[in-house]
Amino acid sequence: MTRVFVYGTLKKGQPNYHRLFESANGKAEFLASARTSQKYPLVIAGEYNIPFLLNIPGQGHRVHGEIYKVDDKMLKFLDDFECVPTMYQRTRVKLKVTEWAGTTEGEDRPDAGSVTEAFLYSTTTYQPGWPSLPCHESYDSNEDPEIPYVSRQERGGGGSPE
Repeated sequence: MTRVFVYGTLKKGQPNYHRLFESANGKAEFLASARTSQKYPLVIAGEYNIPFLLNIPGQGHRVHGEIYKVDDKMLKFLDDFECVPTMYQRTRVKLKVTEWAGTTEGEDRPDAGSVTEAFLYSTTTYQPGWPSLPCHESYDSNEDPEIPYVSRQERGGGGSPE
């Protein structure tokens, strides 16, 4: 099983959260809430208002998200869903646990404040102006009606990831 950190539309309460629990995609188990140990710019960009975590360590904020334990089938689904490697790249990062909820067979249960690792999907293939966009600590598709997230179903032709 592999740990994956999600910060955008795959988090609880967000438009693509259900994809983590569709059995055809594989298996996922929620483990924890966490923040990135390093700062990253989390921006909302493109014509569909997609959250992008730009792979520019040291800029932006320590991004809040969720850690899931996923099987190989779900990891492959997520790689395809995130258009790895052209749109996003899957990289291992250090995360600071804010609250651990999952079970970890054969492992100690990490305390709040402890550091763990997981993969996240970030991008190095972004538009030149994106690093200048407002950065967010956390993403919520319902937060700002001025920048509504446009789901894949609403896009028509498939469109970008997420």
